[in-house]
Amino acid sequence: MKKVITGISIVFFLCTGFVALNSYRRVVNNSFGPGEHLEFRVHYGFINAAEAIVEVSPSLYKVNERPCYRVNVDARTLGAFDLVTRIRDTWRSYIDTSAILPQKFYTSLQENKYRKEENVTFNHATNTVKAEERTEKDVFKVPDNVHDLISGYYFLRTIDFSHVSNGQVIEVPAFYDDTIYNMKVRYRGKDVIKTKFGKINVIKLNPVLPPGNALFKEEESIRIFVSDDVNKVPVKVEVDFWVGAMVMDLRQNGGLKQPLKFY
Repeated sequence: MKKVITGISIVFFLCTGFVALNSYRRVVNNSFGPGEHLEFRVHYGFINAAEAIVEVSPSLYKVNERPCYRVNVDARTLGAFDLVTRIRDTWRSYIDTSAILPQKFYTSLQENKYRKEENVTFNHATNTVKAEERTEKDVFKVPDNVHDLISGYYFLRTIDFSHVSNGQVIEVPAFYDDTIYNMKVRYRGKDVIKTKFGKINVIKLNPVLPPGNALFKEEESIRIFVSDDVNKVPVKVEVDFWVGAMVMDLRQNGGLKQPLKFY
């Protein structure tokens, strides 16, 4: 059960999606903006396991002298899962509006007795990251245009997948928990899926997982279906564990660039 809860946290990150030097890159973003609100429900079998709320603040914030979107992700376990492992996690990213890069990243984790709270500041001019209340020795060197896990997902939403080949892997460098990750997502073409709102055209994505992991069955055990429109929001996520499977569905949405088209 604990491994399944860990998998839920990973999915939130993936669902809860590159030259800086003396100037910022510019990324065309027609997919999201202030006021976006998404609610997800996670099912493990027939059990309501968890929920997540993802919100882009209606107001912009100035961080490191740059205008930023503030994105909050709040995740919590429900019902029987809450009795086994109680999770109350919050992640917050301040994402540069023109470069779609993180300026600050906040984490608050409450998982049973485990507690962690941390603020991280990104310096894209020097390609460094530093957590607050640490010494200068804890300044980490990072790649150009590095992301946190939330901003990496929002950057993926800006990609025009009509120019991506089926099977092509998109890589995004990310920094989390003092570690640099190379987030990889494979494009798997288009499809139509059923939801509680009706059918919808989707883009299929597979986060590429390292082989031989102890949690997921295979390299492409996570399947993300995002709306095939300007929004590119996740409407469903399927996850295969070694024991059991999990599904995350979009339950509510608001403030999107365009209304989702169900039929």
